Amino acid sequence: MPLPAVTLTHPTLVPRPIQHEGWVYEEKVDGWRLVAYKEGAKVRLVSRQGRDHAARFPELVAALQSLDGSLILDGELAVYDRQLISRFEWLRQQSRPELATPPLFMVFDCLYARNKDLRRQPLYVRRNVIEDVLDEQDLVLPVRRLSDDGLKAWRQVLERGYEGLVAKDPESPYVGGRTLKWLKVKQARYRSGERGWEPKGKS
Repeated sequence: MPLPAVTLTHPTLVPRPIQHEGWVYEEKVDGWRLVAYKEGAKVRLVSRQGRDHAARFPELVAALQSLDGSLILDGELAVYDRQLISRFEWLRQQSRPELATPPLFMVFDCLYARNKDLRRQPLYVRRNVIEDVLDEQDLVLPVRRLSDDGLKAWRQVLERGYEGLVAKDPESPYVGGRTLKWLKVKQARYRSGERGWEPKGKS
């Protein structure tokens, strides 16, 4: 059976830090949104515009090929500096600074695994699958979680220099489209002037 087509879920931007009891808070990665489709040895890394970028990232393709079974993983392609801050602008440079990581695929959702479509399952179940599937991986990693208190999580964002955070309802299914069950907060004028071109519609 072929893997299902996926309509991306997008967080809703809110203007200030938030605290929702029981929600989870994740680093907002400053990278490129991609969906990884793995069927046997075949891997596609599909952008929001529907383009397959697998040929550009053979190391990531090999890492994904090493995972068990068919998978659909939603995440961000990113590189990190010495302070472990994701640097969007380095993705566009042919020669990256010496201390940058290789391209990493930071996974924040698993939509298909173990021959099951997981989109109707709650987020906490999908996160558990991510952590199990990606155990001992070096290039394909779960996105970093922050404090379970939203205001403390925002302080971590500021202290660590992240772009922002994404707050998520752990009971939420993966519905596709813009949702109020995922909320993003971004630093104003984040590293203004350093990041270069901003892709249209970047989330």
